[in-house]
Amino acid sequence: MKDNLQKTFDSSGNEISPILPDHIKNFLIDIDGTVCDDIPNEQPERMLTVDPYPDALEIINKWFEEGHIITFFTSRTEEHRGITEEWLLQHDFKYHHLLMNKPRGGNYHWIDNHIVRGTRFKGKFTELVVRSHEIEVFKK
Repeated sequence: MKDNLQKTFDSSGNEISPILPDHIKNFLIDIDGTVCDDIPNEQPERMLTVDPYPDALEIINKWFEEGHIITFFTSRTEEHRGITEEWLLQHDFKYHHLLMNKPRGGNYHWIDNHIVRGTRFKGKFTELVVRSHEIEVFKK
């Protein structure tokens, strides 16, 4: 992965955070309610028994094989890391990273100095297509 990073520079020639080439995406993918049924942290005993959505497993592993970076992120707490890793392994998900402790509650608004593309999951993983949508931006 590190080999894919390209050096970048600001207008003064100072090195800034590297970026991936355009053909490689950095996927951040939620787990509960996105790649499997929604399991709340308060019911961890269900975390190992839930089945993945077959289309999610197929598409995510395809993206991995194409060279994209796959990072799962979840509102599950650090105490659920072991059971979460075991579940991902049990179902043969291919991934690079697992981030725990995503804030709960939804209504996420991501602010970053890098390009961010959001795709809301609505029940099925398919190929991605480009569409224009209204977004919120900073007032100039």
